[in-house]
Amino acid sequence: MKALVLRDSKGQTLVEYALIIALVSVLLIAALTALKGGISTAFGKATSHLSGT
Repeated sequence: MKALVLRDSKGQTLVEYALIIALVSVLLIAALTALKGGISTAFGKATSHLSGT
């Protein structure tokens, strides 16, 4: 019985890691979407500074 519990914990750990990765991915996409305008503005300013205009 103890061996059965230990064997199943590997699959459980894999599912937990997959859920964490999915949650981080969703949060990252949401943050980048929210900051899209600011990032675009920052790159535009950097480009105009580098080109000298």
